[in-house]
Parts: sequence; structure tokens; C-alpha cells
Amino acid sequence: MKLSEELIYRGFQAETTISIPEDLDTREPKKFYWGADPSADSLTIGNLAALMMCACFVRHGYQPYLLVGGATGQIGDPKENGERELKSLEEVEHNKKCIKEQIERIINFEGVTVVDNLAWFKDMKYLDFLREVGKAFSMTQLLDRQFVQNRIGDGGSGISYAEFSYTLIQGYDFLHLYREYGVNLQLCGADQYGNCTSGIHLIKRLENAEADVWSTPLIIDPVSGKKFGKSEGNAVWLAASDNGSGNCTSIFDFYQFWLNQPDEAVENLLKIYTFYDKEAIESIMAQHGAAPEKRIAQRALARGVTEIVHGVENAEAVENLTVMLFDKETDFTQFTADEIQEFAKYLPVAKKGVTLVDALAGNGLAESKKKAREYVAQGAITINGEKAKDDITLNQVAIIKKGKNKFLVVK
Repeated sequence: MKLSEELIYRGFQAETTISIPEDLDTREPKKFYWGADPSADSLTIGNLAALMMCACFVRHGYQPYLLVGGATGQIGDPKENGERELKSLEEVEHNKKCIKEQIERIINFEGVTVVDNLAWFKDMKYLDFLREVGKAFSMTQLLDRQFVQNRIGDGGSGISYAEFSYTLIQGYDFLHLYREYGVNLQLCGADQYGNCTSGIHLIKRLENAEADVWSTPLIIDPVSGKKFGKSEGNAVWLAASDNGSGNCTSIFDFYQFWLNQPDEAVENLLKIYTFYDKEAIESIMAQHGAAPEKRIAQRALARGVTEIVHGVENAEAVENLTVMLFDKETDFTQFTADEIQEFAKYLPVAKKGVTLVDALAGNGLAESKKKAREYVAQGAITINGEKAKDDITLNQVAIIKKGKNKFLVVK
């Protein structure tokens, strides 16, 4: 498929300034930029959808410029319903490093250029910014933005001048990348489309040149109906290890998330979140349709996404671990010490000598000790395949299971 065909096939098309998608196939120069702010120390699967779109452009010969917002991250992208809490400069620096590593791993391309907008904003003088950028926008134009209307209208929470100015800062990013590298295409999620048009306006106004924006739809959780992301409280993180922020999803839970997607969502998710081509996806869905109880499509989805984010070795390991843990014939008491040690790489771990309730509450299998006791009383907890009846002290190596798919290793 050509780029325009693949974008439409995979669902990577929302608002855009490009009226004829086929123009992307012959566009020159073949350069784009996509940006992420360091609002947390990990990206989410919402960001991953946009990165998969970026990867699509790269496969078709486009040069990627990926921006980590060291400057914009100090302000915060305006939300629909209230001010963001400012991050400390130390936190922004830490988050930038983590996000840069994730982006480079997923867009595994030798020619990728990662930039930080703090590099061109740190020495910029305020009056210079107002004269060049501020003068290029009318207040009427800015006040008409939907996020501003939501914040200052009836029942709105108001908006600070800092967040109000965010769109100008992001617009200047596009102008700078156009001037410095000749980038004339910005990719984004649909929720960023308005901010991205600020860059188009500046390039036209100050450089008398044309630029475009191509956006991809936000991915909606088919269960909750909410978008996948931090602001909705349902984030699935790309980071597997916790830096102390709690912004992580274990590789095992990451794999399980995809494995548990409903049949009606899985084909679209295969198109968005994997590198399988059209022929492979059609084959997977045909096999799935013939025997849906085997969940062939979900298994292909889980394996494909986990390979992209966490690598082939980890994907294979959690796939095998899933088979062992969910096999009804599995005798949990027969696992060897080496096998338990391998499980511990991918599952929460409690040390021997802790009580069952403390282990559940301390490792995310229960929201509190009170809830942990309730789960035990309800028969929702098993230890090595046997239902737990009391809050006992865990003195031996064991596999604890809560409900259908939450596990904990005691060692």
C-alpha cells in the first residue's frame, strides 16, 4: 500500500489540512515532526497510537523529527476542565530523559532526530517573543479556540495567562523546525489539532510558506468509553518499572490488557497498534472468526504490541507465563525455584514472612487491607491453586492469584 492508503486502512486519519491524502505519497520534503510533553515519566498507549502513526510515515520514507517539550512541559498543555499543576524543573528533566528513551526505542530508525524545545526557548527574550509571535495573532483568533471557550465560558474554571499562551509556544516550535530543518508537516492526536494550526499560521504569516497538520483519532476504551490517557485515570503506561511515581504497567499486565480486549475492538486495535500488514491482519481475523473461543486475534494483538514496546524476548516470556498460569491443569506446587525466579521478573513480588493481607494490599492486588480481607472472605484469593480462607503468614514460595488474572509471587 501507499502511505495514504495505509493511513486510511489503519484508521490514522482525523482532522487535517491536507484535502487530498494522496498528496502525502509524493510530498517533498518528506519530513514531519511529532511532539510530547514530559508531563509524566512515561508515555501511555494513547501516545503510542500517535507513535505508531509516525512509524507508518517512517516506513514510507519520511524523516522523523520527534520533539520532547522541555519548554512546553514547564507550562502544561491546557486541559478542558482546569489548570495543570506546574512540574518542578527537576521533574521535567527526569521525565524528558525517560520519554526520550521510550520514543527512540519505539521509532527504531537510524535517522531519527530528537529535539527539545527548551533548546530554542531558554535564551529567548520575552519582548522578542511578543514582537515576533504575539504580534502575529489576534485576541479574537485565540479566544475562539474551543479549549479557551470551555475554560472561560459559563461554569468554566478560568485559565491562566501561562496556559493561554501555550498554543503560541507550540506554534513557534513548528516555525523553528521549519526554519531549521525544513519541516512542513506536523503529526498529532486529534486533541492537539487546534494547537498545531498555530504553527501553520506562523509559517504562513512570517515565512509566506505553506505547512500542514495531519491528526489521528483519539483511541477510545471500548469498555469505559473514555480515551486512553493520563487525564482519564485509565492510563496503561509504556514504562514497566516504577521510578517512584507509580507511572508504570508491568509487562505481564501490559500483555494481559491487550489479551482481554473484546472481539468487536480487536481488529481495529491490530491495525493501530501492531506492524502486521493487511494480509496478516486479514489472516488473523479469518482464523479468529473460525474459532473465536481460542482468542487468536487477541493473542496476536498482545504479542505484537508487547514486542514493539518491550521487545521480543519479554513478549515471548510473558506469553509463555500466561499459558502456564492460566492452564486449568497447572499444578502451582510443581513449579521449580528457577521457574518462580523467572515469574518474579514479570509479576509483583512479596517476601516470605509477610501476611497474606499485607501482601495483597502492598502489591496492588487490593486497594487496602480492608479490601484484601474482603477478597479473602469472598474466596477470590488462591495460594498455589487452593482458596485462601484466612489471613495467614506466607512462609513458603507460592503463587497467589486474585480473581481471573492478577498474580503475585511469594519468594
